[in-house]
Amino acid sequence: MTEQLKNWLVTAIIALVAGFAGAAIWSYSGLGDERTRGYLVENPEILSQMAEAFQARQEQAQLAGVSDQVMTPFPGAVLGNPNGSKVLVEFTDYNCPYCAMSQADVLKLIESDPEVKIVIREWSIFQGSEIASQMALAAAKQGKYEAFHDAMFRLGPVSPESVEAAAREAGLDLERARADAASPEVAQELARNNELANQLGFTGTPSWVTKTRAFEGAVGLSALQKALEPGG
Repeated sequence: MTEQLKNWLVTAIIALVAGFAGAAIWSYSGLGDERTRGYLVENPEILSQMAEAFQARQEQAQLAGVSDQVMTPFPGAVLGNPNGSKVLVEFTDYNCPYCAMSQADVLKLIESDPEVKIVIREWSIFQGSEIASQMALAAAKQGKYEAFHDAMFRLGPVSPESVEAAAREAGLDLERARADAASPEVAQELARNNELANQLGFTGTPSWVTKTRAFEGAVGLSALQKALEPGG
């Protein structure tokens, strides 16, 4: 737990027990630490509840101002129902082992709910993975993103040979795909994804965004399903 979170919880609990007017006096007098500690020992569930509330508030603050940009996909870079009402954004990297693990969960999520739309944001943070992200966006321009995305995870790790093999398996026009992969449009999209990930405070892949949440990690199918529920 961060020091910021600890301080926030202590202040909030002092205010709850003593009243906001007396919180500053109580803290200044030195009584706050002892009484707060005792209160937490007797009511430990409050700590987790307040931590969850604090985390939710942080996530909402991170999303403010960038939600529309994050939810709007690079044309064609979508899995599942492109018109689905339940939108989940994934920041992913083809050389990330946790992204590969999460791929099965994403496919199950799509299979279990026809309203699920997965917006993929290519975020190349592992060494050598950018060439796969570039080709993936080139595949999106040919309407074959999903086929390439699936093949690339199966044929990885990323190398010039595995990227070309995935492109061939996806049925891409290779000459056109190579030109698109090297285009300014694709370079701008990758730069935009990196900027968005930084704005959201992400530190690694996979990372996820819903309309109300931004979170990280290979969290599993049930957590992804819960995140898409109202109030999840």
